[in-house]
Amino acid sequence: MASLKTALSLQLLQQQQAALPLAQRQVIDVILRDPGAAVLATVEQLALQANVSMPTIVRMCRRFGYASVREFMVALAQTLAVSGSHLHRSVQQDDSTAEVVSKIVHAAAGAIANLGQRLDAALIDEVAGKMAKASRIDCYSVGAASSFMAQELQSRLFRLGLTSNAIFDAHQQLVSASTLGKNGVAFVISHVGRMPYTLEAAQFAKQQGATVVALTQPDTPLAEMADHVLAVNVPQDAVMRVGTEAYLAHLVVIEIMMVRLAQILGPRVVTGMQQYKRLLETHGFDSYEYMGFQQPAQQRKGGPVPDAAAPSQQQGKTAG
Repeated sequence: MASLKTALSLQLLQQQQAALPLAQRQVIDVILRDPGAAVLATVEQLALQANVSMPTIVRMCRRFGYASVREFMVALAQTLAVSGSHLHRSVQQDDSTAEVVSKIVHAAAGAIANLGQRLDAALIDEVAGKMAKASRIDCYSVGAASSFMAQELQSRLFRLGLTSNAIFDAHQQLVSASTLGKNGVAFVISHVGRMPYTLEAAQFAKQQGATVVALTQPDTPLAEMADHVLAVNVPQDAVMRVGTEAYLAHLVVIEIMMVRLAQILGPRVVTGMQQYKRLLETHGFDSYEYMGFQQPAQQRKGGPVPDAAAPSQQQGKTAG
């Protein structure tokens, strides 16, 4: 192993990994699994993911000639910036299918794990508490990914029995902002966090006394404007402005918020949600009753659903 500082690359880490002690090899495994997330992680987070001590990480960096973890990570970040794949930050052009599957799944899992470590439980409770008491919760967004998130959030709030709208039009966002009032909540979703007309609506809602909650990256104009920021910080996607990991992270934050909100609202809401589920299973467009079929006994008892074609085939045999 070279004692002088080496030109850092992922290939070098792979080549030298076998010569390292076991604990240091575990650190390299974490870095190679998701280099982008490793660059953003703290020493404590990296040690936790690798199941090693923090001094182990320092020793590993020194084996490659770097005096500190920060110096090592800066070099790694520079390498990724220059040589990163245009397909995915962890995937190279010549990777096998198995490698693509492993790298993308581990990258997504790493991003969610990192999110879990960063989320502030006290902030979640504060936001959920204000949403539980809100006269209306309007969800603002712009762009395909954020609009899907806003629609999902509004749908979940609706099922909890709360008054809510998902608004994507610039003019309607302003109308909403002007009528929310001090008991309303403007929940703004924008990973990029700097869309002009959504920022304007958020600012206007705040001026009317409404609480502005932002689901966005930290240090964006939207984050600076909001009363409460549910920060999502994931590595930048190589292809899309809002990549899959950001998409998944937003959905996880919404899930956490809705579960906590349901807990605050109490058993009545949970009972109502169970009733909705049973109602849709019985009378929804995909239910057996709607299609004119008799629900199988195992389905009524919670067993596996048979092939949907089976009832038709059975009816055909009977008719014949």
